[in-house]
Amino acid sequence: MTEAPSPAGGEEGDLSRIATWPNAVTVVRLALIPVYVWLLFGTSHYVAAGFLLGTLGATDWVDGFLARRLGQVTTLGKVLDPVADRVLVVTAVFTVAIYGAVPWWFAGLTVARELAVSITVLVLASMGAARIDVLWVGKAGTFALMTAYPWFLITDGPAEWQVVLRVITWGIGIVGLVLAWVALFSYVAPAREALAKGREGRRL
Repeated sequence: MTEAPSPAGGEEGDLSRIATWPNAVTVVRLALIPVYVWLLFGTSHYVAAGFLLGTLGATDWVDGFLARRLGQVTTLGKVLDPVADRVLVVTAVFTVAIYGAVPWWFAGLTVARELAVSITVLVLASMGAARIDVLWVGKAGTFALMTAYPWFLITDGPAEWQVVLRVITWGIGIVGLVLAWVALFSYVAPAREALAKGREGRRL
């Protein structure tokens, strides 16, 4: 797919910009996380909280898409976007577990996988490893989990439709968790190659 041309003004090359549409989207997503927490624990609208959480998770691609499409890739955006994603994931896992819509063993396995990935990335970066492409199995696992957690909330009730959808949600959640852990171990070989390439690049 061909990249869209940069708009006039050379916005793509100005990495120091702050006021951009992608950064605005990321800030809005971050600002809505406390609203989600308030809806869940401060009101009785847990279904609305679930839908808001799902919306925040489903829009995690918007800021990155806008940055590339509008030529507004910035240094702030490169930092803010992954931070927003991690904050959302951690908030979703812990709040849904605290609310009681998902058992702690499931939440614990989700967080443990996230921690393992984060620590691995930091260690590889400190050792000078080359960039590792994201595996499709990891993307699929993350997508399934971020689909399941909001629906754990939405289906946490006695209504017939909630009972039926909760069974489906558990299926999606289990598949997502399995894929996420499979992806973690699938990164072992690429990590070794990236580390070797990084060391080779430093010698050249």
